[in-house]
Amino acid sequence: MQNLKFYQSLWAMEQRIPNKPELSIRENFQKISRAGFDGVCLDLGIHELDKFRKTKALFEEFNLGCMVNVFPSKPEHLLPMLEFSKDLNACMVNVISGVMPIQPQDAVTNVTQWMQEAHDLNIPLLFETHRDSLLNDLYFTLQLIDLIPEMRLCADLSHFVVDRELRLPLVERDRKFIHKILERSDCFQGRVANREQIQIAIDFPQHQEWVDQFQDWWREGITLWRERNNDQAELVFLCELGPRPYAITDKNQEELSNRWEEALKIRVYIEDVWSEIDKDEKKNK
Repeated sequence: MQNLKFYQSLWAMEQRIPNKPELSIRENFQKISRAGFDGVCLDLGIHELDKFRKTKALFEEFNLGCMVNVFPSKPEHLLPMLEFSKDLNACMVNVISGVMPIQPQDAVTNVTQWMQEAHDLNIPLLFETHRDSLLNDLYFTLQLIDLIPEMRLCADLSHFVVDRELRLPLVERDRKFIHKILERSDCFQGRVANREQIQIAIDFPQHQEWVDQFQDWWREGITLWRERNNDQAELVFLCELGPRPYAITDKNQEELSNRWEEALKIRVYIEDVWSEIDKDEKKNK
């Protein structure tokens, strides 16, 4: 039976509230575990490996799975990050690459080299749709995945919504483009954007049309994932609602919504989608 796992971003646990201390890494792991998440996602650069090595004991203590987002800025940076992730028994490594050639064909050699390095270590490797990275642009991404059929994605569609300033209702061209991204995605991230803001409060009535659109995309992506994967496959959905400046704040730098509560609401929605797909499959048998 296919399984759905929910991971919470450790970066998204940061509060960045003036004059208020942050929770320790251990306290955040404990909070994530008590809330019923299955794992934690680390975000790290090449110079942060030693900083995060201590989390290995926390993953074991709280029986949480590990996912790693990495930010290599040079081709040689990825391998030590992969080895670090292997040591933490990461279920996957997600690349937000700072190696950013202008032409898609100029990215092929480096991407395929990284894919081979991950293959040699038996670690699933995804590439995130993310601004200011290799997959900054929707059109660039579409061209690159055509050039590298084996390349798999982690879909954070909020970046493409802002980058392309997508409008609602979607035109058929954009609908087809996003569908192609979802077909190639093996992990999905929970954040809602509109065409001008990367992260919006999901309970504000003026944002409902975008909440509906992202819910439709998540449902579409999960359905496509389930259709192409075997019965033993495991899907990770990552809740990643970032602190300011991702989160919108008032003049006192206080956030306009509660990101933790929003993450839990998104999780409930995805659980419902998964259950509905289960029911539909049983009806069709």
